[in-house]
Amino acid sequence: MSERGQNMPTPADTPESAESLPEEAPSAPEPEPIEINAGPFQLTETSEEDTSKKRRYVRKIVLSGMLAVSLAGAATLGYVAWQVNTQRHTTLSTPPTIGNLQLDDSEDAAATADYLRSAISAEITMDKAVGAVYTGSDNRSVLFFGGTALLWAPDKELDNAFTLLGDEEGSVTGVDDVNAGPLGGTMKCGTTNSEGTALTVCGWADHGSLAVAMFLDRTETEAAALLLQIRTATQTRD
Repeated sequence: MSERGQNMPTPADTPESAESLPEEAPSAPEPEPIEINAGPFQLTETSEEDTSKKRRYVRKIVLSGMLAVSLAGAATLGYVAWQVNTQRHTTLSTPPTIGNLQLDDSEDAAATADYLRSAISAEITMDKAVGAVYTGSDNRSVLFFGGTALLWAPDKELDNAFTLLGDEEGSVTGVDDVNAGPLGGTMKCGTTNSEGTALTVCGWADHGSLAVAMFLDRTETEAAALLLQIRTATQTRD
């Protein structure tokens, strides 16, 4: 071998070759559980079993709440259905006497009763409408009119009847809820004016009937008590 060949460096002797060899990468450490603890808040990695338990617990709470709401709704619906069923079959009449009141069968009274009956029937579809004028021993008159029908929203229908009176005679003001008595439903009283004369207006409504009375020269307390008496005498249920 020539002197030149003996002096040639081998690949292992060159610095470039030593630097180009890759070093063995260290193995990645095993992941540790995540744990964050800052005061009252704490986040830790939970197992799949713990997550499943929490989901079942939340589902149980949600279902229990839904069941409670459903039962409350069913109870309310059942009560309303019972009210509708017990009140829908109603009859209204105009007896010749109600306590100290006497049915006025004069021509003028009959015309007034017919007008009131037609007015309420135009506003609310009735199976049968009634109207009458009663006069007490003190000559204070009571105009009574109403009818029977299946009413799903008695309170709203009574408000509509009061609005009708407002259109015809002037608005009914100061409307208050009053005791509806043993027959139930809703009863309200207010005041209005007719040709400068103050009138107290009271009415009732349930799921089977609606009636309104206009009282001349009577307070709301007197009118409400008298309407309960009129209702007992004029309304019957099958």
